[in-house]
Amino acid sequence: MNMKHLASLFASTAVLALAATMSCSQNKAQLTKSGLDPDKFTDTIAGKPVALYTLTNSEGLEACITNFGGRIVSLMVPDRDNKLTDVVLGHDSLADYINIDGNFGAIIGRYGNRINHGRITIDSVEYQLPINDNGHSLHGGPVGFHNRVWDAQQPSDSVLVLKLLSPDGEAGYPGNLDVTVTYTLGADRSLNINYEAYTDKPTIVNLTNHAYFNLSGNMGGDILGESLWIDADAYTPIDSSFMTTGEIAPVDNTPFDFRRTKTIGADLSLPDVQLQNGKGYDHNFVLNGPLHTDTPAATLSDPSTGIQMEVLTDQPGIQLYIGNFLDGKVKGKQGIAYPFRSAVCLETQHYPDTPNKPEWPSVRLEPGQHYLTQTTYRFSNI
Repeated sequence: MNMKHLASLFASTAVLALAATMSCSQNKAQLTKSGLDPDKFTDTIAGKPVALYTLTNSEGLEACITNFGGRIVSLMVPDRDNKLTDVVLGHDSLADYINIDGNFGAIIGRYGNRINHGRITIDSVEYQLPINDNGHSLHGGPVGFHNRVWDAQQPSDSVLVLKLLSPDGEAGYPGNLDVTVTYTLGADRSLNINYEAYTDKPTIVNLTNHAYFNLSGNMGGDILGESLWIDADAYTPIDSSFMTTGEIAPVDNTPFDFRRTKTIGADLSLPDVQLQNGKGYDHNFVLNGPLHTDTPAATLSDPSTGIQMEVLTDQPGIQLYIGNFLDGKVKGKQGIAYPFRSAVCLETQHYPDTPNKPEWPSVRLEPGQHYLTQTTYRFSNI
């Protein structure tokens, strides 16, 4: 090899090394504030593209959402020292969401919560839904909206619009259901979720989001020291299979009284049959009316970060779940194992098994009707 050729080879190698360095630098620049790599969410499932969408606003908030299940992957909000903190559990790749069973941050439908034995009756016709939880149907079944690829459009930096057509008969539900869910980061340090749906046949709809919150940002710790307030005089008790008994019970003199702010762990050790049935809190709270999105229905705060989250909703209930089935076996973002009770879910929705409880607020949707509901998670500091 002559010197001229060798020099040319060294030059080519240097160019390749420089290109590799630039490529690496560009890839690092593409990382989100929460450290997510969008490339790890880029794929095609059943012929539909999947991606990670990053929402930002003037307040410095960042929400990363994948259109696989409409999942909130990360949510960065400022703590009392103005340090951005990720406050939701999740995974850092699409592969983990596909391979690890769970509802982290997902849109839940067609019916959030449980339906007794998966049976509903509409206009004298009985429909059988998938059984996937202690003999009942939970969160729309194993192939609910949380495992569907949504059509996505991001019209601005702070807005993501997701659309899904659930065909007649999917998971046993009647009617073609046309669903739109819009995520918006607000100037008031909020994440707003707007749900819309139309049907061509009488059906039932109860949409929610299953974000797992930990306002400490320490996903390897528990949330028992976080403080919670819920504007609810009553809740719906459950049996040992987690199915509602049909009773609306007062929270007075029970561990379920969050009308005065207390830590989540304050009453967990009390000898209460409902805590035993739910393995802790896994219950629907009947919110006090009137129901609107101007006044908080619940407030969660963490003493270590000073982050406070208000939940504003027009829905009649909130399902409080505190990660009773997390056991450290599931690893999430940054390889952190999620231990027992490392998150709290505040799922705004109608009550469980409402289709079989005609005396409760209806979840029936008729052709020509517009299903429209809104929930806002608004952040501040204490």
